[in-house]
Amino acid sequence: MNQPEYPGLHHCPGRRRFLKAAGLTGAGMLALNTFGCAGSTPQKKPAAPPDISDLAVRVGVQAIPKGTADADIFKAIQRTAEAATDFAWLSKGDVVFIKPVANSPNPYPATTAPMAVRAMTSLLLSKGAGKVIVGDKPGVMSVYHEKDKRRGSSREIMTRLGLHAAADEAGAEVHYFDEAGYDAYSGYRPMNPGHWKGELMLPDILNHVDHIVLLPRVSRHVLAGTTLGLKAAVGWLRDDSRLEFHRDADSFFEKIAEINDTSVLRQKLRLTLSLATEVLSTYGPDKGYAAQPNTGLAFASESLLAHDMTALGWLLWNREFETPQGQISWFGDPYTGIPSSLNRGFVGYIWGLSHWLDYTHYDPVPITSVQTDPVITRAAQLWGGLPRLELEDVNGNLPHTIRDYLLAKAT
Repeated sequence: MNQPEYPGLHHCPGRRRFLKAAGLTGAGMLALNTFGCAGSTPQKKPAAPPDISDLAVRVGVQAIPKGTADADIFKAIQRTAEAATDFAWLSKGDVVFIKPVANSPNPYPATTAPMAVRAMTSLLLSKGAGKVIVGDKPGVMSVYHEKDKRRGSSREIMTRLGLHAAADEAGAEVHYFDEAGYDAYSGYRPMNPGHWKGELMLPDILNHVDHIVLLPRVSRHVLAGTTLGLKAAVGWLRDDSRLEFHRDADSFFEKIAEINDTSVLRQKLRLTLSLATEVLSTYGPDKGYAAQPNTGLAFASESLLAHDMTALGWLLWNREFETPQGQISWFGDPYTGIPSSLNRGFVGYIWGLSHWLDYTHYDPVPITSVQTDPVITRAAQLWGGLPRLELEDVNGNLPHTIRDYLLAKAT
């Protein structure tokens, strides 16, 4: 099968509009160097490595060969979940919210695979869940929501992606944050002292469910370097909280981890599972090079941090061994040079000149292992250090080379 190539801005309509706007307003809000044309941004050194905890955490990992039939992938997802948790947290009649990643209209691996939603919904219902609810809100380029204004539709995006049908056909209810209304949010603070100035506005639906299951995908991210399970939490935010996140960017990485430190997410997240038979290994989160390794993976853990430690290793594997190095270039993979400049232009384009002027800068951090990932390391600081991964080979077919690589990148 030919590998699809998505060279980023040239083939992303939303970002084409973004760049067009930059050209039209280049005299002020979106000056030329906003897009890095005046040179690259220097990289700052990674923060001090986080502590290593004594806690051993299980991650179920299943190898899925390229070309595996859909029915077998469906079973693999369910076996991976069962290897990661015994579901003792699930009582008969409980309500479970499944959050996929539907950040754009672009299909898997830019967004969560419908197969993952279908398999997890069916598994939860078979284990006694009284109701499963699936929902998300795409990024502000696709869906933007103010109190008296709404542009775009989460329903349209998730229908286009096949996520609505996957949830509905498997027996889940589908919930759209924008359709619930601007006031259907509650304010939270991280449980530990952090960098957010205002309250984090999260959907009220979280107050009416017993458990959360997170279904991210594995991807590079042009602004954050990676988008794994921790970064998926941005999808919970109302757009005024997203403004603070993007505008007050001197703590950009820290804020991502701290969303997950709010009480409602800390207390209700039970399982994080990624189907990663394909990986968006460059650019991201909406476009990039879709690596399709001969051996794909599904992996899951009750620990969001352990999941992301595994996911980062898998992203780095695919960048190193499954991606033509010509794809990893300044233009095709600009995180290493100009993420803050792109983010500032993004703030100006979505929220206007005043917020562009108030923008605070951040530097990219080279991400070569768990120890240098700024989002993972911040989460480790919040939650007692990096755990020791115990990778459980679900079907006994995980290549030793991949297993050893994942563990090496996690230490």
